[in-house]
Amino acid sequence: MNDLAGQTVLVTGATRGIGRAVALELAGAGARVAIHGRSAAGAAEVAAALGGGHAGTFLADLGTPAGCESLVTAATSALPAIDALVLIAGADVLTGDPAKWGFEQKLDELLRVDVMSTLLLARAFGRWMREHAGGSIVTIGWDQAHTGMEGDSGELFAATKGAVMAFTKSLAKSLAPQVRVNCVAPGWIRTAWGEGASDAWQRRAVRESMLGRWGTPEDIAGAVHWLVSPRAAFVTGQIIAVNGGFRSA
Repeated sequence: MNDLAGQTVLVTGATRGIGRAVALELAGAGARVAIHGRSAAGAAEVAAALGGGHAGTFLADLGTPAGCESLVTAATSALPAIDALVLIAGADVLTGDPAKWGFEQKLDELLRVDVMSTLLLARAFGRWMREHAGGSIVTIGWDQAHTGMEGDSGELFAATKGAVMAFTKSLAKSLAPQVRVNCVAPGWIRTAWGEGASDAWQRRAVRESMLGRWGTPEDIAGAVHWLVSPRAAFVTGQIIAVNGGFRSA
């Protein structure tokens, strides 16, 4: 499928996991993909994988307003157009050293990277896109934000991703009709945390999917592809759960 030919898309958090899968999916559909990341080495690897579909690389720390502003300035100056923005970048507080942090430190990280950067970037790029040729924005939520999940992680992600989901609906109204704004809400997706999760979590992820399996980054990438494509031209202000059909038992 070449339904994104001629489009330029900016993907944040594109150096690993879901972001990398999204970048590759959109390039495979004909888009020229600009990638954002914090790691120069990781960005170089993804850029090489994109080949002729690589539209540029932007490195920035999105945990600060200054970092967000620098990305907006650099991308709008360097790219001839931005037809779609996919905001994948988020804090990983479940693996590595951050997994050992206390609740307050994890909350601060998620509020800065997942919530603040999404709001600042979507607003700034959205206004820029509205003043030019329009386009599409996709944010990332969480499928259980509206139902809740027990424990620290459930509380953290329900609060922060719930904020992103509510913001998405409001921004869609602010930017309509020139810019469509939608949110993909992943369920249990096998990223870095899922690869090393305990047997209990492995069983839970499979049990809570009506399709009986973990989701993959490519499952999320397929949904993003559809949302930024002409096939979703009449879709805005929506939260799309990609979770295999969630069930609580």
